[in-house]
Amino acid sequence: MSRLILKNGMVLTLDEAGTYHQEGSVIIEADRITAIVPGHDSVAPQAGDRVIDATDKIIMPGLIDLHYHTAIGKGYNDHMPLWEYLDECWYPLVRALDPEAAYWAAMASYAESIKSGVTTVNDMYRQLDSLADAACDIGMRAVLCNDVALPEHDLDTLETNKDAFHKNHGRGNGLIEVRVGIEWVPLSSPGLLRDARALANDLGAGLHIHLNESKTEVEFSLKQFGKRPTELAYEAGFLGPDCVAAHCVHLSDDEIRMIAETGTHISHNPNSNAKLGNGVARLPEFLAAGINVGLGHDAVECNNSADMFEVMKWASLVHRAHRADASLCQAADVLRMATNNGARALGHQTGALKVGNKADIILIETQSPIFTPLLRDTPVQMTSHLVFASNSSVVDTTIINGEVVMQGRELTRANEREIVQKANAAFVRMKEKMVVVRRAQA
Repeated sequence: MSRLILKNGMVLTLDEAGTYHQEGSVIIEADRITAIVPGHDSVAPQAGDRVIDATDKIIMPGLIDLHYHTAIGKGYNDHMPLWEYLDECWYPLVRALDPEAAYWAAMASYAESIKSGVTTVNDMYRQLDSLADAACDIGMRAVLCNDVALPEHDLDTLETNKDAFHKNHGRGNGLIEVRVGIEWVPLSSPGLLRDARALANDLGAGLHIHLNESKTEVEFSLKQFGKRPTELAYEAGFLGPDCVAAHCVHLSDDEIRMIAETGTHISHNPNSNAKLGNGVARLPEFLAAGINVGLGHDAVECNNSADMFEVMKWASLVHRAHRADASLCQAADVLRMATNNGARALGHQTGALKVGNKADIILIETQSPIFTPLLRDTPVQMTSHLVFASNSSVVDTTIINGEVVMQGRELTRANEREIVQKANAAFVRMKEKMVVVRRAQA
């Protein structure tokens, strides 16, 4: 079997031991890492091998975007707070969505993510057949779920999600996984939460939900159900180690206990929370409680960028500013949130460079002012540059499932110009079709 060899790079494994090689090579066979070899020119290529020269580049795990929505309307009417934005823009657009528009929206979203060094997305959206097609075509590892809500909200149903699972789970040589998704408590009920848990158990699938994102959501839940959102999910049996709860900005102490007790994972999305004016999540308390926390960009409608380097920087700075404490959220810990912790939340063998892990790897170009100065004999300064100085422009190569899907910042499986043109046209069509139905606010 021919091999893919990443040669002579700075190997930042992010494994449990924090192994770092100032110079080394990573060997990939099929979709797995089969060897990590320290030293210069330490691997002799064989006939048929493909070699990528990683000199002056960091070889590291790809980033994992733990809370994600394929997006079609970046920058459109995004001046509103969350509840108004959902009713005026988000829901009208996703209700108008057709399969073709969903495909090109996903291609544009996944292209931006690949160019930002993201190798896995945990994507809650609609038209999952189209999303799976796009992920397979562009080479993205995609964990997909539907926008499930009560029927009167005209989104998706559990039956829709079940059908999507049977059609798409395991496609693309395992690139595609399907979970069960609940939009959020204001469009749900205790019965729907219980039914979603039962379906996930029957399918052997995970769960994905928005929880306690805004004060308005908490107030609505208390008024409608007499319980806070996480309390409702806990009592319905929805939470668990197979569940990713997004945002969790307004968790009480007792709700933090429920998340920790059930082994539920949190996706922290600081940029989106800030832009929508939802507040600052209690990240130090989450970590102190032993909760596994990954990072997500949310959606470019409520973030305007899928750049996970920006998310990492915000995930540190916003808490330091909010608590007036520069000791919080050190670079090395934040980097692991975007890699190790995301993989753990999804049950994936990714997020670290280890023999046997899936080959989801990125190469970072260091020959730029962004990485100047750089001491190569230790990863400490390098880690600081990755979290505090970098942006998506530093990503040279993205490898997913052992395949090079971007090299030299050029996509290998898709035409970026075509994606841009088709996604723009899709947005215009959806904008013309969308119907705004103003609902009573909480």
